[in-house]
Amino acid sequence: MRQRLAGWWESIAVYRHRRVAAMLFLGFSAGLPFPLVFSTLSAWLRDYGVDRATIGFFAWVGLMYSIKVVWAPLVDRLRLPLLTRFLGQRRSWMLLAQSGITIGLIALSRLDPVAEIGSVALVALLVAFSSATQDITIDAYRIEAVEERRQGAMAASYNLGYRTAVLVGGAGALYLADFYDWSVAYWGMAAFMLLGVVTTLVIREPDHPRNAAASAIELELSGYLSGRVGLLRPFQRAADWIGAAVLAPFVEFFRRNGRFALVLLALILTFNISDRVLGIMANPFYLDVGFTKSQIASVAKIFGFFMTIVGAGLGGVLVARWGNLPTMLLAAIMLAVTNLMFVLLAISGPDIRILVLTISGDNLSAGLAGVAFIAYLSSLTNQAYTATQYALFSSLMSIVGKFISGWSGVVVEAWGYPMFFTYAASTGIPAILLIIFIMRREPVSNGAKVEN
Repeated sequence: MRQRLAGWWESIAVYRHRRVAAMLFLGFSAGLPFPLVFSTLSAWLRDYGVDRATIGFFAWVGLMYSIKVVWAPLVDRLRLPLLTRFLGQRRSWMLLAQSGITIGLIALSRLDPVAEIGSVALVALLVAFSSATQDITIDAYRIEAVEERRQGAMAASYNLGYRTAVLVGGAGALYLADFYDWSVAYWGMAAFMLLGVVTTLVIREPDHPRNAAASAIELELSGYLSGRVGLLRPFQRAADWIGAAVLAPFVEFFRRNGRFALVLLALILTFNISDRVLGIMANPFYLDVGFTKSQIASVAKIFGFFMTIVGAGLGGVLVARWGNLPTMLLAAIMLAVTNLMFVLLAISGPDIRILVLTISGDNLSAGLAGVAFIAYLSSLTNQAYTATQYALFSSLMSIVGKFISGWSGVVVEAWGYPMFFTYAASTGIPAILLIIFIMRREPVSNGAKVEN
């Protein structure tokens, strides 16, 4: 058997498609809100003197990204009055979500986190909810907008836009806060959301293909609900909708994988816990050690951004050569080990050289892990239910880490930063063990395409 690899010019040509270019801006729109309700928000709160335990609890705002599968079927099927008629299913929900993000960021710019901490939490929840809704819609658009051979280019374009937005929402917001104030920072980020709004209005609505096998599952579930549960007989349309939109994607996944689906879900739940646990306390840690906001922006955000891109590039090569699971195993080990590098930084104090070394390892690992994990999640998804199943996977992959990270500030207050980073590294052990178990069951991994 031999690998079938596309030529360089053939690979580059896929990026000339208009929808691939548009995905760059949609990726930017998807990535911008994330740091503004996570790492940047924690820096803002700490800068105003909010205690670290309270900052840690703000990690739970991110649970909106973890439970988005709850309302994903609504986004997938429910038509919005007027908007859907003029824009279509995907673009109408996209525009609604982007409007919620923009309004929320403007509202945050007008709040005092000391006197109005409750209002800050509520508005942050609005931004996170709208952002998670936008993610559901953009993922569906990405899958439906182009044919299969361009999906890699769409994912790459999305990733570049997303990472750039995280840089803007992280380093850009910190620079604006340092040179002006936090109000200007959040106003500026709200203005950047216009890139996503304009893109949504310019792009065309994709086709929404149906699948015969999926239709059979939906018909079976509809018949079961209406035939076995007598109370649903007068509500046949509701039963049909619940069967098709809510139940069918999950039934298909478990039928395809059997009991082993539980092992796969366990891996999704635990893969990036160590990174999530550390992330919420990273900016407060840098400030407490003694680094300035500009130093954090320059090293942790800008330099870290490029190290993440290097890690992502390395991840793409390793996935092609080794396959998904071996690359994920390397990434899981690196995520755990690089967390221990923060112990050295906590002991040494504000040494810019050690910060560069630590950020290099941490972001390289994060980029590598991100590519490997997305590739693996894609291999688990059925094309008939890509939007809802991908929402399920992307929700699960952060829910445990988000919940545990909510206690990060409490751990730091009780034990200090060195013990916290050791604890964060240890949370990566379950994922390492699960990957080894799955590799033994599935020795052939999904690497580069092959042909006889």
